[in-house]
Amino acid sequence: MQKTLKEVASLINGEIVGDENIIVTGICGIKEAKEGDLTFVANSRYLPLMGHTRASAIITSRDVKTASKTIIRTENPSLAFAKMVSLLAPNEVRRPKGIHPTAIIGDKVKIGKNVAIDPYAVIEDNVEIKDNTVLYAGVYVGHHTKIGKNCIIYPYVIIRERVVIGDRVVIHGGTVIGSDGFGFSTVQGVHHRIPQIGTVIIEDDVEIGANVTIDRARFDKTIIGKGTKIDNLVQIAHNVSIGENSIIVAQSGISGSANIGKNVTIAGQSGVIGHITIGDNVVVAAQSGVTKSIPSNTCVSGYPAKPHVLAKKIHAFTQNLPSLFKKVKQLEEEIAKLKSNTNDERRTTND
Repeated sequence: MQKTLKEVASLINGEIVGDENIIVTGICGIKEAKEGDLTFVANSRYLPLMGHTRASAIITSRDVKTASKTIIRTENPSLAFAKMVSLLAPNEVRRPKGIHPTAIIGDKVKIGKNVAIDPYAVIEDNVEIKDNTVLYAGVYVGHHTKIGKNCIIYPYVIIRERVVIGDRVVIHGGTVIGSDGFGFSTVQGVHHRIPQIGTVIIEDDVEIGANVTIDRARFDKTIIGKGTKIDNLVQIAHNVSIGENSIIVAQSGISGSANIGKNVTIAGQSGVIGHITIGDNVVVAAQSGVTKSIPSNTCVSGYPAKPHVLAKKIHAFTQNLPSLFKKVKQLEEEIAKLKSNTNDERRTTND
């Protein structure tokens, strides 16, 4: 598919600075682009690459006024570029259709229109799957679970019993939803399992990465709010509540009964202890350890997590410890010399 730059600009509500008649035949990253490609710059650190790319045109933010290449100025270059990717480089992957004869479907299962179920999927009794949802090979769905419309469940996902999944949810391979929460009571050195009889609710428009684990609640429910996006290899424990449109990045772990607000970002390899509250619009920087509640509209980092400005100062001071140690050692030597000289003077005076 090819389009003129004028056509592209109309599709993404952009303003052209340069030649509107350029023909775009492909789409690519700014470093890999070649002549005929459309590319984009969303991060200011990559602006210098605009002078070196071979792309024919670049989607930019409205902050960019001029460039050596023809540009299309937009409000959100990342979103505009994503839209053009779907148009210029359409996804050729074909979704499964129909129910494969090797799929195992239990009693009283309700299946909506245009549902696709791939080979060797297992659907237990009393499950409900609504219209246009796709279950790939090897998916397991436990009894009394409900899955909404237009969902995509990739291979080898396990959805345990009594889980509720909303519309347009995407779950990537190897994820387990509704496994038992980690609950034990220790008596005289023996760990006794505490029954986990709650559920998990995944609201609309959530996307869950590969090999994520979301535990069922002990009594009530674990909730993943509408529009939240979860990266690969994330652990979410029992009774956790995550608000709408939050982002949980890879290898993060959230302990039981933590309450995460709306529009929260928890960056990679972060840990959150249980029974605390993280307010709305909070950013938790990578590798942070959150050990107490965080008010809304705050950015924290470090371990234990603290306001990011303070954490940066502490980190800067830590980097100076070797030179500070050397200075302290020099001062100790000078003090020792002064003491020695003072003692010598006293002895001379006494003599």
